[in-house]
Amino acid sequence: MELVDVVDEEDRVVGTVTRRELRERGLLHRCTYVLVRNGTGDILVHRRTETKDVYPGAYDVFAGGVCVTGESYDECARREVAEELGVTGVGLTFLFRHRYRGPGGQAWGAVYEVRWDGPVRPQEAEVAWTAWVSAAELRRMLAELPFCPDSREIFDRLAAL
Repeated sequence: MELVDVVDEEDRVVGTVTRRELRERGLLHRCTYVLVRNGTGDILVHRRTETKDVYPGAYDVFAGGVCVTGESYDECARREVAEELGVTGVGLTFLFRHRYRGPGGQAWGAVYEVRWDGPVRPQEAEVAWTAWVSAAELRRMLAELPFCPDSREIFDRLAAL
């Protein structure tokens, strides 16, 4: 049973619940978002499997996930990008924190970027498809395909910087 921390509006831990309870009650929690770029600046996009508990089958521009109890944002980001995509041994660049409120829940998220030119090894249980895409191709995809709403909101904020 996976436990996660519940946080308040100031991102302070106020309790601990199971991941299932977190989802069922829509509780505020911590999570991470990691944008993966290669040396030419292309972005790794993936499609989530149909079995995911949140946004099944949606496209995403970030690897990431929920911080487990006691896990820092940095630890979670490293764990998630390694588990989901096989990206390991790289330095994370912290970009900003983001407060998300929307479909699928609410969270305090830490947003990172990483450069990776190695092989991508998607976790089959979570990632159905991956591709490196240019900025132009990503704009087209964002206009035409269903993306995770939290990641879309954060990517739009990032693009506006």
